[in-house]
Amino acid sequence: MKELNREQQDKLLALARTTIHDMLKGNKPPVPDMEGEFSDDIFSEKRGGFVTLHIKGKLRGCIGYIVGMKNVPETIIDMAQAAAFRDPRFPPLSMGEFADIDIEISVLTPIELLTDISEIKIGRDGLIISSGHRSGLLLPQVATEYDWTVEQFLEHTCFKAGLHSSAWREAGTKIEKFSAQVFGEKEQDSLPQ
Repeated sequence: MKELNREQQDKLLALARTTIHDMLKGNKPPVPDMEGEFSDDIFSEKRGGFVTLHIKGKLRGCIGYIVGMKNVPETIIDMAQAAAFRDPRFPPLSMGEFADIDIEISVLTPIELLTDISEIKIGRDGLIISSGHRSGLLLPQVATEYDWTVEQFLEHTCFKAGLHSSAWREAGTKIEKFSAQVFGEKEQDSLPQ
């Protein structure tokens, strides 16, 4: 799966920030220029994606598409708006908070059904666990942030789905994995150009 280079990542981070700022000002979100700024082939791919917002290291919003429904820039525009204004865990972002947000983007690979948990690699894979009408997803970076083992990652993904911690072991529970290219403003600022 082709990855975004540094310049492409910077364009998407700027697009997410512009989108949130435009919405805070009461304007319409930007329309990506697919013939110009976003003309690289990778931008036209339909990929799942998440936008995560942090303020002073604390989560402030995170929403995404699991599967590719739109091209990459359109997905980032939609998810930037959703993370800032429609995450049910938080009130809508205010203009007073805007300067303090750190934006992180996760661009996903296609989802694969998992048949053996030994295939899970912490730091590379995100998980989706489903049983009945319940489903939970955790991005790859979550397991790394908390220094979880594979088993702990499975248990916490079960909790996210509203299931008990060992539901991943039961027949009828579906475990899927995906990878994500994760990049953020905080990391980009510390990297040489």
